[in-house]
Amino acid sequence: MGYGMTVPFDGVPLCEHREWYEELVDLGYTEAWSSEADGTDAFTPLALAAAWAPALRLGTAIVPAYTRGPALLAQSAAALAEAAPGKFALGVGTSSNVIVERWNDIPFEEPYKRTRDLVRFLRQALTGEKVDAAFDTFTIKGFRLGRPPEVPPPILVAGLRPGMLRLAGREADGAIINWLGADDVTKVVPEVGPGKEIVARIFVFPSEDISTVRAVARRMIAAYLNVPVYAAFHDWLGRGPLLEEMWTAWKAGDRKAALEAIPDQVVDDLVIHGSPAEVRAGVKRYLDNGVTTPALAIVPFGIDLRQAVRDLAPTAG
Repeated sequence: MGYGMTVPFDGVPLCEHREWYEELVDLGYTEAWSSEADGTDAFTPLALAAAWAPALRLGTAIVPAYTRGPALLAQSAAALAEAAPGKFALGVGTSSNVIVERWNDIPFEEPYKRTRDLVRFLRQALTGEKVDAAFDTFTIKGFRLGRPPEVPPPILVAGLRPGMLRLAGREADGAIINWLGADDVTKVVPEVGPGKEIVARIFVFPSEDISTVRAVARRMIAAYLNVPVYAAFHDWLGRGPLLEEMWTAWKAGDRKAALEAIPDQVVDDLVIHGSPAEVRAGVKRYLDNGVTTPALAIVPFGIDLRQAVRDLAPTAG
C-alpha cells in the first residue's frame, strides 16, 4: 500500500517545490499524484519530482484520453518512465465534456471506446513495438517509440460507473476513483475486480471550522457534480434523491439556490474534515473499504498548507 499526496501544491510556484517534495519523503509519503484540468499539465510537476525526490512513486490522475494524440501521449509517458524507472504509473481517463469540448474544442465522442482504444495502443507502444492499426476511434500508421522505457509503466483507468470500472479491471492494471465517499468504495471496487490497484483522490480539509468547510466544499461539489459524468456517477451510487434539488436549481441557472440545496450529509460524505486525527481516521476508512493507494488532495482554504501536509503524514499521530 502506498500513501500519496496530490501535487503540485496550490500557491507554491513549481520552482519552489523541491523542498516540499523532499519533505514528503521524510514524512513517510510514498507517492505524488498529479492531475490535469485548468492548472499545470500532468507531467511537468512529476518530472520535477523525479529529479528532486527519486524515492517517490509518481502517477497521473489523470491525463485526458482526448487532449493529446496517442503517439504524443506515449512519448510523454515513456519520457517520465525513463526519468523515474519503475516508479511511474500512467493514469488515463475520459475527463469531461467541459475540459475536452469547452476548453479544448475537441468533440467528446464515444468516451468509453476512446479510453479503451488508448489503453490498447499504449500497451503496444510502450513496449517499443511498432503499431500499425485501426482502432475504433483513431488509426495509427507505423508508429514506434524511439526511446521505449526499460520498465513500461502500469496503466490505470479512471472509472466512475460500471463500464469504465470493468474496463480498468479487464484491460488495465487498476482504477483511479474520485469524488466519492468511503462507503461508496465498497460498491465501486467489486466492479474493477480482485488483484488490481485502486487509487483514490480523497479531498481533505483539516479544519474544525465546520461552517467554512461546508461553504467551500459546497462550491467544489457544485462545480463537479453538475458535470454530466459526475451527476450520472452519483445517481448510480444512490445519491440522486439528495442531489436532485441542487441539479434542478443549477439547470435553472440559480447558482445560489443550488449551493444551498446541497445537504450537509453529501458534504460530509465527500470531503473529510475535522482535526488532523479525524482526517487520518477518515482516510483509513477508504483503505479499509478497498482503496490500495490514497492520494490526498488538501483543500488549501484558511489553513497552513505546509503544516497540513505534516499533520496528515503517515508518520504523524
